[in-house]
Amino acid sequence: MIKGIAITTVWVLDQDRAKEFYTDKLGLEVRTDMTIGGDDGMRWLTVGAEAQPDVELTLMVPGPPGLDAESAEAMKELVARGVLGAGVLSTDDVRRDYELLRSKGVEFLQEPQERPYGTEAILRDDSGNWFSLTQRRERLDTEQAWGECVDPM
Repeated sequence: MIKGIAITTVWVLDQDRAKEFYTDKLGLEVRTDMTIGGDDGMRWLTVGAEAQPDVELTLMVPGPPGLDAESAEAMKELVARGVLGAGVLSTDDVRRDYELLRSKGVEFLQEPQERPYGTEAILRDDSGNWFSLTQRRERLDTEQAWGECVDPM
């Protein structure tokens, strides 16, 4: 049976720029940076948080072998337009990290705001992907949280 999630893909437009963004600005560490299949092969670049050695993000430029040329171009366009949400980055102090990351030039789409699940700010990476930077509440009152949700119907 599945034991957990080890690696997930974040589509980026330039791996060198993404590597710099995720390490120098967000503070993640490089786990793997190698070429598979010889000099003209695919670059396998992964990063992760020091506190989570078993979880990695692979920073991939859309293209072969995973995507055909047409699909790769469509994915690059979606990434560049900023329509892909890549996930949630956790923190123990979202307001501190919001200020720190802003001082490093990270673009935020939303300042820290209180939500039923905690305090959240929304940032964008150098390719256009957006992430929720979230400080979770210690205890979530699910009845209260569901009551605060907007009914989309």
